[in-house]
Amino acid sequence: MPRLTNKPRKRKDGRYEVRLSILEDGRKVRISVYGATAAEADQKARDLKTRAERGQFSRDRTTVAGFAESWLSRKKKEVRPNTLDAYRRELSLALPSLKDPKAFDELGSRKLQEVRPVHVRALIDDLMSRYSLRTVRWVRQKLHTLFEEALNLELIHRNPVSPIKIKAPRGEAKAKAGRALEPHEVQALLAALDSHKDPRTALALRLMLACGLRLGEALGLQWGDIDLEEGMLSVRRTYSAYRMGPPKTPTSARTVPIPHATLERLRAYRLWYVERLGEPQAGAWVFPGNDPSKPLDYNAPGHALKRIIEAINAKRQKEAEKAGGEPVLFPHTRVHDLRHSFGSHLLANGAPLELVSERMGHADANITLGVYRHLLQHERKGWVLDPEDLTQPSAKA
Repeated sequence: MPRLTNKPRKRKDGRYEVRLSILEDGRKVRISVYGATAAEADQKARDLKTRAERGQFSRDRTTVAGFAESWLSRKKKEVRPNTLDAYRRELSLALPSLKDPKAFDELGSRKLQEVRPVHVRALIDDLMSRYSLRTVRWVRQKLHTLFEEALNLELIHRNPVSPIKIKAPRGEAKAKAGRALEPHEVQALLAALDSHKDPRTALALRLMLACGLRLGEALGLQWGDIDLEEGMLSVRRTYSAYRMGPPKTPTSARTVPIPHATLERLRAYRLWYVERLGEPQAGAWVFPGNDPSKPLDYNAPGHALKRIIEAINAKRQKEAEKAGGEPVLFPHTRVHDLRHSFGSHLLANGAPLELVSERMGHADANITLGVYRHLLQHERKGWVLDPEDLTQPSAKA
């Protein structure tokens, strides 16, 4: 039974000390706690005594960042490299030292035992001021998983992330899987891509919109994956911000047709490529970086899309001012919205769900159904059969 061995006593340095005798891992140990006042030291001692009686006392010195590194090392054997990269990327937003050991890391430098919900709340509030709701929810989920593992290993006695909930600010709509571009937006974007100064980023973005490729799939293309005669391309690998790897799932490895207009631009792009880098080998990157032995930077298409939309809106703003009216601005669009638009337009034009799932490279049609359920529900409203129509003679061909 833990007990206070003495009352607070004042030390030479001005602090007050209370000594306790408690059991730790079956061994009796003596612990000293300190406070600026006698009351503070006494309260700390009583709190520690209560924790010890509940079996919640441990002097394990593992830090949050240190435990995160060991957790990521274990995960290396369980998940794909790209998934592991995503785990590290998300955790690094909460624990900056995972990305840069010299970075200031408020939460990561704390011992696992010391972390309280108030510390997690402060972190989440800070992240909410800098990142999207969706991103912060991902970070919170990864932190919860991390501390849950520590709880299972009995390094901590409660998960400090569990009480912390993240709600969307009032008036903010729920995050959707993506935004499908309207036909007039597609037309404006395609025209802007045709005049964009970097044909690499322009064509990569066009392939996402015209073929439903993921960004990593487009950047992972090699010339041997493209058949310009047949108008087909094969997805055989994917490129993340960290490394090249196999497609996301077995069904992500697929062969898709290239629409005629996009195929013509791909042929023209190949001529541009040959003029600058020579005849490409089958293993050469379709979209090379400044170092042709490496793919284009993962973030380049996203930056290009942002600049393209800014240019479209600047032009519209100028034209509206000249005409004395209000501009119709191109809405915020993410790179992934181009792929989402591809799937949406296929379904809207009557393509079967199974075909859309196959073209998108989804693991199964249920994923496609979940992403595009809102479109299918809208489509179902048009399927109305009046029984009286059955009595009318059918038209002859």
